[in-house]
Amino acid sequence: MGIFSSIKNAIFGGDAKAEEAPAAAPAAPAAEEKKEGGLLGQVMGTFDVMASLEAMPGADKLNWKSSIVDLMKLVGIDSSYANRKELAQELGNADYSGSAEDNVLLHQQVMRELVKNGGKVPADMLD
Repeated sequence: MGIFSSIKNAIFGGDAKAEEAPAAAPAAPAAEEKKEGGLLGQVMGTFDVMASLEAMPGADKLNWKSSIVDLMKLVGIDSSYANRKELAQELGNADYSGSAEDNVLLHQQVMRELVKNGGKVPADMLD
């Protein structure tokens, strides 16, 4: 099992809920839809990712909404550079360096992948 699968399973509650997610989740709204409040500021899916993460012990003490390191810690995954690099490679980023910019982009990639797997995530966490 890959690191993204571990993150997804921790958030969605394991393989059973993750498999229930639709194969083709809606794409992120266009930029003008975001600005005009399209979809009420949320990318729609079938599973409320935010509610699941907010309910986890320690969520109130970590900056998981914007930090990939804290998101990984929250779901119980080692957030070492090696694991973040492996996660980035799983998601198609072979040039991950571990910089602050790379970490922000990796967090956004993870959120987009959760949406693709049926998750509902606020649009501001995707860009």
